[in-house]
Amino acid sequence: MKSKSIVFFGTPAFATAVLDELAAAGLAPALIVTAPDAPKSRKLILTPPEAKVWAKQHDIPTLQPHSLGDHAEIAPLINSEWDLFIVAAYGKKLTADILALPKYGTLNVHPSLLPKLRGASPVRSAILADMRETGVSLMLMDAQLDHGPIIAQARVELEEKEWPPRATMFEQLLAHAGGQLLTETIPLWLAGKITPEEQDHSTATSSRKITKEDGKLDLLDDAYQNLLKIRAYDGWPSTYFMHTKNGKNIRVKITDAKLAPDGTLELLRVIPEGKKEMSYKDFLRGG
Repeated sequence: MKSKSIVFFGTPAFATAVLDELAAAGLAPALIVTAPDAPKSRKLILTPPEAKVWAKQHDIPTLQPHSLGDHAEIAPLINSEWDLFIVAAYGKKLTADILALPKYGTLNVHPSLLPKLRGASPVRSAILADMRETGVSLMLMDAQLDHGPIIAQARVELEEKEWPPRATMFEQLLAHAGGQLLTETIPLWLAGKITPEEQDHSTATSSRKITKEDGKLDLLDDAYQNLLKIRAYDGWPSTYFMHTKNGKNIRVKITDAKLAPDGTLELLRVIPEGKKEMSYKDFLRGG
């Protein structure tokens, strides 16, 4: 079943997890707006975003505008009447004229307890900061970044043994929680039974900007802080250290690690530059 009045904006795997929950509740959108296909991997193969793949599997039309300001590219969006827009990790800012299109506004799924960790990397930033109390927020979008009033929130807590989580896993957990919160909230929102609550902007914090360079580790640094980085940068930008072998510096990517009983960092799996993944023990043996 598709809702004839919902448009979904989203791009990566986080978005598809939200879509899974919407579809399961009979709230699959009538249209999905996502990023254009982009070259990936070393071979630069033109690859569709995860949300486009999901849309094709569910027989839902997509728009992939390079610019939301190009009305020719988004004609199906602006030439129809819509009840609700939903945004989950779309990757582009929605302009004021687009936000004004749907009858009941635009709801954003954000993986933090706003106003904490506004911005593009709330999940990775929460892990880096060892912030164990987090969750998801549904926000009525306005023109400013993660600034609009809150519609609903849900806390998501992990057991002690599960912390720190891998960012890719934690993002999926929060995305599904956000999708479930959406399915519970949308009927109430459309029925006018929810009053948006202004964020306390004085307590707002921002998630940090992450770059590829952040992934470089000094293995002599604090073990727990390094473990937080390994888990937070899982997937992207990933973590690595430099190793000298036969007089040459090589880059060694870390794919798995844990804290040993004595509190030191124990590397488990690595990918040495130019080689396949192996155990760290094999790497030390000259693998």
